[in-house]
Amino acid sequence: MTNLDQTQTDRSTVASLGGFLRMAAAGAMAMGLATVATTSKSLAQDLSNGAANFYVSDAVTVQPITFQTQYRTMVAGNIFIPKDLDRSVDHAAIVVGHPMGAVKEQSANLYATKMAERGFVTVSLDLPYWGGSSGEPRNAVAPELYAEAFSAAVDYLGRQDFVDRDRIGAIGICGSGSFVVSAAKIDPRIRSIATVSMYDMGAANRNALQNSLSVEDRKAVIAAAAEQRWAEVDGAETAVTGGTTLELTADTHPIQREFYDFYRTERGRFTPEGASAERTTMPTLTSNVKFMNFYPFNDIETIGRPMMFISGDQAHSKEFSEKAYELASEPKELVWVKGAGHVDLYDRVDLIPFDRLDTFFQGSLAERAAALSEN
Repeated sequence: MTNLDQTQTDRSTVASLGGFLRMAAAGAMAMGLATVATTSKSLAQDLSNGAANFYVSDAVTVQPITFQTQYRTMVAGNIFIPKDLDRSVDHAAIVVGHPMGAVKEQSANLYATKMAERGFVTVSLDLPYWGGSSGEPRNAVAPELYAEAFSAAVDYLGRQDFVDRDRIGAIGICGSGSFVVSAAKIDPRIRSIATVSMYDMGAANRNALQNSLSVEDRKAVIAAAAEQRWAEVDGAETAVTGGTTLELTADTHPIQREFYDFYRTERGRFTPEGASAERTTMPTLTSNVKFMNFYPFNDIETIGRPMMFISGDQAHSKEFSEKAYELASEPKELVWVKGAGHVDLYDRVDLIPFDRLDTFFQGSLAERAAALSEN
């Protein structure tokens, strides 16, 4: 891995949320440009509230799949089918997207499994450049292609003999919440949308949490990325930024500890085949600035289809769900999970409101199909 020289690093000890965050003084944590340290040997983890990221159900069949985007790139995923599914009739389906910096094995598979247990056909996917999906360099940021992956998953589901094309919804977790909103604005085939612990990855990179990033800091991040782009054009290795720390110290911010407990312990740690465990969750530095041009909430009111925004009432990210709910048109719901933080809703099955998700999709997809049949 290539690190920026000291001058560049000094100029850019500012927010870079691409894998999540740079939290500034008023409630955030300083991320800066990531350097790789020795991985902590600490395996301390909080498995309370039913933490079950790697949950497997005896009632669900899982099959690896791949499908193409409109750009002829390949997306890797899994399809989850209830074992008692009657394949002679069409069923509702749901696409599930993983947190930013994660892969489908982290949170998305869990949600897909739990919703399949409730009778839905579900697909979890790896965003382009992540996990098993195609794209080089690995861990690149490409918001337009991330949104396209959701539409490509709808293409895939709509070609299954047992899926009703008029009853396909989507769930976006963390950063994927903003990607599925972006997709839904231009793809009405996504009939209803739920987000969980959503991050608006554009606003998070431009402004950081609670608007704690100044314009000058933002300019410094962009300038540092531009300088690193020159370095890589001239032969330097691809640098990464942000993401989850590799070791805990006495000074580690509580929000980083929250992510560490999931991504760096057995609770949720997963390294895709061929990837480096020390680079998981970390987007490439030069591509991360693409988020500066990402505005998923612009025109969100034009979606006009059922939307549900779920957040822990203690989540550091709750401002994004609040903002999306404020801007979205009806029908819409804002669901607060009492006592839950941001990462809690990745895998804590005793906190995640799966029954609310079930009711939301059963109702919204059935109503949408009925409305279409009347027209």
